[in-house]
Amino acid sequence: MKVLKFGGTSVGTPESIENVKNITLGQEGIKLLVLSAMSGVTNELVAISNLSKTQNYTEIEVIIEKLRDRHFLAIDRLIQEEILNQETKSFVGKCLQDLSVAGHKAYTDVVYAEIVTYGETMLTFMVSQYFKAQGIENIWLDAKEFMEVHNLENPDTDRVGKLLDAHLQGKRSDLYITQGFVCINRHNEISTLKRGGSDYTATILGAAAQASEVQIWTDIDGFHNNDPRHVEGTHPISELTFEEAAELAYFGAKILHPQTVSPVINKGIPIFLKNTFTPEKTGTKISSEVHSKGLKAIAAKDDITAIKIKSNRMLMAHGFLRKIFDVFDHYETSIDMITTSEIAISLTIDDTRNLDKILEELNAYGEITVDRNQSIVCIVGESVIEDQSTYKLFELLNDIPVRMISYGGSSNNISILVDTQDKIKTLRTLNQKLFSEGLSQLV
Repeated sequence: MKVLKFGGTSVGTPESIENVKNITLGQEGIKLLVLSAMSGVTNELVAISNLSKTQNYTEIEVIIEKLRDRHFLAIDRLIQEEILNQETKSFVGKCLQDLSVAGHKAYTDVVYAEIVTYGETMLTFMVSQYFKAQGIENIWLDAKEFMEVHNLENPDTDRVGKLLDAHLQGKRSDLYITQGFVCINRHNEISTLKRGGSDYTATILGAAAQASEVQIWTDIDGFHNNDPRHVEGTHPISELTFEEAAELAYFGAKILHPQTVSPVINKGIPIFLKNTFTPEKTGTKISSEVHSKGLKAIAAKDDITAIKIKSNRMLMAHGFLRKIFDVFDHYETSIDMITTSEIAISLTIDDTRNLDKILEELNAYGEITVDRNQSIVCIVGESVIEDQSTYKLFELLNDIPVRMISYGGSSNNISILVDTQDKIKTLRTLNQKLFSEGLSQLV
């Protein structure tokens, strides 16, 4: 089996959905399609969830009518066969009725999840019906029947596989279609894999079904060696290791959800990143294979907060760091970067929901300094810290104030922290020094 995931822009218009059909027909063997909602729909659903908090039911119905018009127009464009057309509109209409009911409920996390997952439900059913209208037999699967994820960081893919097998009893096809993003939590409640989580759905299902490969189809020709939104002359990378891709995704490369790689690493299932609109392009293959060493790419992660704890008590103080880390652990807040000196520790976080409580507890340990609006810029490549030309990146210090440097924690990653207002200049300067002037490749 192959797992093919198509994102929102890949299914955003009837023409795009026709592209998905052509790509699917060009693949041999059994296929499982994982689809996002149509582009922009999840944003509209999030708006509905926010309006439900203020009980603005009139505006909720306005958005629902916009969603009805958009989906019905797509159905009419894609499905001319009358019975399938009416079946599809009936299904989508029922979803929108249920969405209206959900929008009138008292707001909870479960209600939020119910609201924001209707986009995937409607779109996948539409595509399944469209394929049938084109003579392509397929089976539509409700992800809520098998995507049981109790731990977002460490999903039990074996359990998902067993539930999927049980759900497929008596159902056999060369093509299955299901929703990304949607899951069931440990309390058997509808939940989500967070925004962008359809990538994660694809690799969880890839691992669960022992797939031969996972394909992520987007509107970009694979991982680029720098951010093409800010840097001219970037190019896609044809091969990355799992570790390189995981570093790039975590540290800001938008093409891939940060946790996507983890379910398939131990199973050795390759991931292919491809462009729906230029399927002939090579894209990027992510696997356990090491084709070259040295610098591969640069990525940046915004909305970082740096915290410095300065205390003379740190000197030779056994257990001091553990106490600091316990504060962050208590509030379930992950740390991205960390540097230490004799009397101070600096660290970064990207989740500030409990920042005030964290700072209140940290005040007991020393003088606290907080710097907001920071960005982590990450230089990634297999054994990049061993490359004899890596020193060139430190020439950056001549031009840009650098808040922190993390070097040696991973042989594949060097990270620096800069003020976000200096991020674009940093990306461009590094691109010039490391790519244009040339960073040697290890062999």
